[in-house]
Amino acid sequence: MNVKDLQLLPFYRFASDHISVGIHAIDSNGRTILYNEKMKNIEGLDLHDVADRTLLELFQFDQQESTLLKVLQSKEHVLNVKQTYWNRNGHEITTINDTYPVFENGKLIGAVELARDVTTLERMVYQPLRRYGEPITFSNITAVSDSMKQVILMAQKAATARLSVLLVGEAGTGKDLVAEGIHNELSPPMSHFYTLNCHNSDPTILTKLKDDLILLETSTIFCVRIDLLTLGLQQQLLDLVNDPSLSKHLFLASVGADPVNLIASGELLKDLYYFFASMSIVVLPLRDRRKDIDPFVHDYFARHRIRFGSAIMGMTNEVRDIFHSYDWPGNLKEVEILLDEIVSMLTFEEMVTFEMLPLHFKLKVQEMREPLKRAEDFVVQSNRDLLPLDEYLREAEMYYLQKVMGMFEGNVTKSAVALGMSRQNLQYRLRKLKK
Repeated sequence: MNVKDLQLLPFYRFASDHISVGIHAIDSNGRTILYNEKMKNIEGLDLHDVADRTLLELFQFDQQESTLLKVLQSKEHVLNVKQTYWNRNGHEITTINDTYPVFENGKLIGAVELARDVTTLERMVYQPLRRYGEPITFSNITAVSDSMKQVILMAQKAATARLSVLLVGEAGTGKDLVAEGIHNELSPPMSHFYTLNCHNSDPTILTKLKDDLILLETSTIFCVRIDLLTLGLQQQLLDLVNDPSLSKHLFLASVGADPVNLIASGELLKDLYYFFASMSIVVLPLRDRRKDIDPFVHDYFARHRIRFGSAIMGMTNEVRDIFHSYDWPGNLKEVEILLDEIVSMLTFEEMVTFEMLPLHFKLKVQEMREPLKRAEDFVVQSNRDLLPLDEYLREAEMYYLQKVMGMFEGNVTKSAVALGMSRQNLQYRLRKLKK
């Protein structure tokens, strides 16, 4: 190592320990050589925990599930991959990773992973929608859109026939409400509604479930996100639901994506799908049924007025337009969490204005309020005066840069790589064009 490298070493170490992403680097044998402070916070381990241990000794996942080991084997980078796994202490972790092979003089010497922690966000989205102390029936589930009306109709038929049901849809869409609605529609009724959260990190959850079911009276068992179970646990669940001694119970389940695709990718056992698929009900994401936004918000504010005596009645047209334009990746659960933030700051307001929206949400919708120019807005057209060349090039450059930034969700580094320029140059151009 030369003198310049030695001088830079303290700066590299400081940057590594203060960067907002976790860094985990391994050598070609899978042993840890770099593990920064953020990664320690994410995974709940320390350097002495990871030193001289391979990844498979530290974490509970198969070799083919580790992005670091995948990159070691393929020698190709893997970007923007969500990974859920468990550390040696049994704590569940969810990260979104960018993982790269590391070469020296043309020889692979290891791999490095940059991890963004989304564990808290995942847990938040997986939380069920709030019940407000009342049983969920089909009459109090918001069903204004045609697709939700169809969901309720199919769920009522499933309840009448007492069928096992597979609910298909993204996190936060309200699949748990539909399952509870089926339970409360059954005649004769079941004694209990039992929820099994399959994203739980406890590997003994199915053993505990079976012990509970032996003691419980007739119950509806809702298995949430069975596609998040390991294949081994999915087999245990299949054996359990086929156990004749437990046939008095009704089993419902949910998955987070198209079950056929999940089976094809090896994330869902075919036989487990067949058991639950007596009837499959697809609950569309909120972006595909925006008619359900207003009644959901209306019901939320009505409950808030009753419980807290607030004056809040609704949203301004500006905020309502934003709510209907935003894609809501967290679906109804994201709406509920956002409304929780808004009402926590209420005093005597009757309408939610743009100024009352949380800063993080304002940043998300900022581009919506200042839409990108389309290509046809600045190309030469017969019905438009010609622009000076400098102005035309400026508009074209702004359009192209913003399109690329949109493709990479505002990530300047990735956009700069795609554009073949330095990060600093891209930031300079964006600042200059916005003046």
